[in-house]
Amino acid sequence: MLTLYGKDFQSRLLLGTAQYPSPSSLKQAVEASGAEIVTVSLRRESSRARTGQGFWGLIEEMGVRVLPNTAGCRTAREAVATAKMARELFGTDWVKLEVIANDDTLQPDLYGLVEAAGELTAEGFEVLPYTTEDLSAAERLVAAGCTVLMPWAAPIGSARGLINKDALRTLRAYFPDIPLIVDAGLGAPSHAAEVMELGYDGALLNTAIAKAGDPVKMASAFAKAVAAGRLAFEAGLMEPRDMAAPSTPVAGTPFFKIDQAS
Repeated sequence: MLTLYGKDFQSRLLLGTAQYPSPSSLKQAVEASGAEIVTVSLRRESSRARTGQGFWGLIEEMGVRVLPNTAGCRTAREAVATAKMARELFGTDWVKLEVIANDDTLQPDLYGLVEAAGELTAEGFEVLPYTTEDLSAAERLVAAGCTVLMPWAAPIGSARGLINKDALRTLRAYFPDIPLIVDAGLGAPSHAAEVMELGYDGALLNTAIAKAGDPVKMASAFAKAVAAGRLAFEAGLMEPRDMAAPSTPVAGTPFFKIDQAS
């Protein structure tokens, strides 16, 4: 069970809604994934206002929770203003907070992110910040009132997987009671399984599914990978070793003498 801001969800996979080849493929992918939360960009929906009603009809039909995001915002002020508009439009206090610092890497502006998070939580928002694996930034976001953190695995859309696994492991160890959801950079189901094996609470992705040759099959693959990784973590993974360890005990093994003359 995934619990975010007092709400319980069966699925630990969250999906973005951009870049799908068609509305029907989006709907089928969400259904195949079992995701109960989808992210929506206020700017994207505003720019395609003519089709907005159709999109909302699709979301309502799927019965999923909408998580608005502030994608494309470059300053804390811009992100706060966008979050407030999203609350009015989507009717929710939840917001995936993004403040972008660099156009090439789409790396979060950690200073602006913390500033915006503090202001939004003070105004009653329940903030899910898109951040890096930086521990000091995570501490400041928690101090600002965030009870969920969403560190990246790699730059958005890069499909590189866990580029700093040690830092992600440290973040998990340092915040054992904070829900951690890896957001961005996952390109294969194996990446998602690896994230969950570290003890992360969920994974959010978009491009790896939306741009797949078959988004529906890929959504199903990621759902299975997330479930398998979480189950493996709960079961308890064995620690890696430098040397071999026999799976069959040597002690007590009978030895037979072979008569060469016969």
